[in-house]
Amino acid sequence: MTLNYIKVKDSKDTITKDTVFLGDSLEVITQLDDESFQLIYIDPPFNTGKTQKRTSFSAERSDSGRIGFKGLPYKVTELSSLSYLDKFDNYLDFIAPRLVEAKRLLRLDGTFYFHIDYREAHYCKVLLDEIFGRDCFLNEIIWAYDYGGRSKDRWPAKHDTILVYAKDISKHYFDRDAVDRIPYMAPGLVSAEKVARGKMPTDVWWHTIVPTSSFEKTGYPNQKPEGILKRIIQASSAPGQWVLDFFAGSGTTGSVARSLGRHFVLADINPESIEVIKNRLGNREIDYLTSKGYRESSL
Repeated sequence: MTLNYIKVKDSKDTITKDTVFLGDSLEVITQLDDESFQLIYIDPPFNTGKTQKRTSFSAERSDSGRIGFKGLPYKVTELSSLSYLDKFDNYLDFIAPRLVEAKRLLRLDGTFYFHIDYREAHYCKVLLDEIFGRDCFLNEIIWAYDYGGRSKDRWPAKHDTILVYAKDISKHYFDRDAVDRIPYMAPGLVSAEKVARGKMPTDVWWHTIVPTSSFEKTGYPNQKPEGILKRIIQASSAPGQWVLDFFAGSGTTGSVARSLGRHFVLADINPESIEVIKNRLGNREIDYLTSKGYRESSL
């Protein structure tokens, strides 16, 4: 069944089109009615203990300045800087009530994707087992990439973890035929027919981060690539269904959901995030609201 709206709890109000909320994630999602979403994906702060920052620059040739392309001097100017604090005294106390709400908001055929890294992944897995039940655990997806620091005293960390849970293990929606296939790593070991068709992705996803020169690039810290969200949304939601992301960041979930014919609700507490999303998605057929549900006059 495809719903044309999302109900607001204890109210006659409904969400009838794609919506972006500015406000605390918990305050937003507690207002939404039970079993409203077929897919929930979140990419919360990773508790790195740092302020995550992304600064954009422009460079132009000059007679003096930083030496750059072809050994020539360039004048570098800072254009903008986006940031958020990624530090929590007790991360599980912060995330637990939001995970409980996520389970409540999932439909019986719904799936929850929790994107995290090595710092908190093992603790969050135990917590998710308690909330969803170990029997509802579907996958531990490893997103592997090759970018970032080069550790000298340990193996460099080059992956994120995406923990996947079903609301009901016997009813969750999964359309393997909708997922874009990938090349075989050893094509000589399979038939020409299989090579032409490609293989179904496994639980290890090799995918680059968002390149600096990519059309996707928004300048928001730790922006996730559309290819990762495309695979998730293709597999775990049907066209016309509702997708929720309450740590929306740069709005990648909304961008991909729209391109694939899904509806979305996004939320983020950072006003800079909402401005990035607005610049990325525009105003067409999208409501921009505060967590209280009142339309932002400035959006």
